[in-house]
Amino acid sequence: MATQATARHGISFLRFAIAVQTLTIFLQAVSAGLLLTASYGETLHSVGARVMYGASMLYVLAAILAWKPGGGSTRPIWQATGFLVLASVQVVLGIAHVPSVHLPLGVAMFGLSVLALSRR
Repeated sequence: MATQATARHGISFLRFAIAVQTLTIFLQAVSAGLLLTASYGETLHSVGARVMYGASMLYVLAAILAWKPGGGSTRPIWQATGFLVLASVQVVLGIAHVPSVHLPLGVAMFGLSVLALSRR
C-alpha cells in the first residue's frame, strides 16, 4: 500500500514538473513577442530562459524520483534528459542569435512538452 502511495506521489510530482516546463516554454513564446514590441522584452526573455532551463532540470529530478521508489521504467528519465538537451541547445542558439533554428525548436519543444503532459 505504501508503495502505491509513493508511486502516485512520484507521478503527481512528475506531472507537476512537466506542467511547469510546458508553462515556462509557453511564456517564452510570449516574451519572444514582447522582444519585438517592448523595451523590456529582451530582459524578460533572458530571465525566462533561465527559468525554463530550471524547469527542465526539475523535470529530470522528478523523473528520477518517480522512477527510483517504484523501480519502474526509465523512459521518463530519458524523455526528461532529452528535454534538458533541447533546452541546452535552445539557450546556445538564443545566445548565438540564430532565430531560424531557435524559433522552430521552441515551437517543437512546446508541442513535445504538451504531448508529454497529456501522456501523464
